[in-house]
Amino acid sequence: MVRWRTGSVTAVRRRWTGAVELDVTLPDSTAVRALAYPALVGEPRPGDRVLLNVGALLMGLGTGGYALVVALPDRLPADPPQAGDTRDAGHLVKARYTPLQPILLGVDEEASPHHDLLAAAEDVGGMPVVTADLHSALPAVLAGIRADAPDARVAYLLTDGGALPAWFSRTLAGLAGHLAGTISVGQAFGGDLEASTLHSGLLAARHVLRADLAVVAQGPGNLGTGTRWGFSGVAVGEAVNAVATLGGRPVGSLRVSAADPRPRHRGVSHHSLTAYGRVALAGADLVVPDGLDRALAAQVHAALAPLAARHTVVTVPTDGLDAALRASPVGLSTMGRGLDADHAYFLAAAAAGRHAVRLLG
Repeated sequence: MVRWRTGSVTAVRRRWTGAVELDVTLPDSTAVRALAYPALVGEPRPGDRVLLNVGALLMGLGTGGYALVVALPDRLPADPPQAGDTRDAGHLVKARYTPLQPILLGVDEEASPHHDLLAAAEDVGGMPVVTADLHSALPAVLAGIRADAPDARVAYLLTDGGALPAWFSRTLAGLAGHLAGTISVGQAFGGDLEASTLHSGLLAARHVLRADLAVVAQGPGNLGTGTRWGFSGVAVGEAVNAVATLGGRPVGSLRVSAADPRPRHRGVSHHSLTAYGRVALAGADLVVPDGLDRALAAQVHAALAPLAARHTVVTVPTDGLDAALRASPVGLSTMGRGLDADHAYFLAAAAAGRHAVRLLG
């Protein structure tokens, strides 16, 4: 459960959209790295006493390896305004029934200026939507889109399998200005728009953000248990179903690797095979880049052969995609491996983005 600590802020370090990194000293003089979300707890200052959840830090979790600031107990932030700030005018509760549940304006609820538009919306009009199971795929997919359609409006839908606050993602902060907007769906929050479900989020991407294409992926911090069904990326299959239900074009970004030390993730990850092969009931275009090493390509196509009865396996040219990946406005990293260390992974995601552009017609 929760491992509690108190401490004192000794320094305010780097910050990005919605988050601030701190140095905190515990009563036993141990120094820890902590993360605060000012929208939830207020703005920390040196000398503040902080209440911390240190569980992920003590367990050595990679993505979540911070002590998280739960409160500034001696200097609580003021109540949000009752009027004038539309984000505080809503009734959409996220991270529900946890101590830090935020109450936000849902893009389609009655107080939203977009309510009537979304109440009448029935589909996304054939919008291509790339689905990926890891947050690290997002900038690579975007690089593939930008390689062929630099002016396309691209929306990102942050699902709730990983980090719930969009503010945790330094990738999103670095992509500011490169996306039409972020929509946080389900229990996730902190995007430019808030949606209660992936379905309403997809409709908002098309009709409110006027996106040409969209990308669906969880936030940082994939949960996995080493079992076929026990991983948060299984929701990729559900995303394919949602896109198809709303008249979109699902494009599956495959988790491909020759570098992952775990056999279950080499070639095509078992995460992709389960999500697309067992969970997705609608068909998708599953994209294989043509620039893979010959042995890896053979391994990938053999793994995908059983999925061909439902899905269309598409081989996509990769000329120019390496340059596009290297020009990404944010660094590329997955499971601690950069572009050159796991080139196939990022190339597969970029190829999915390129294929989505080609579906625009």
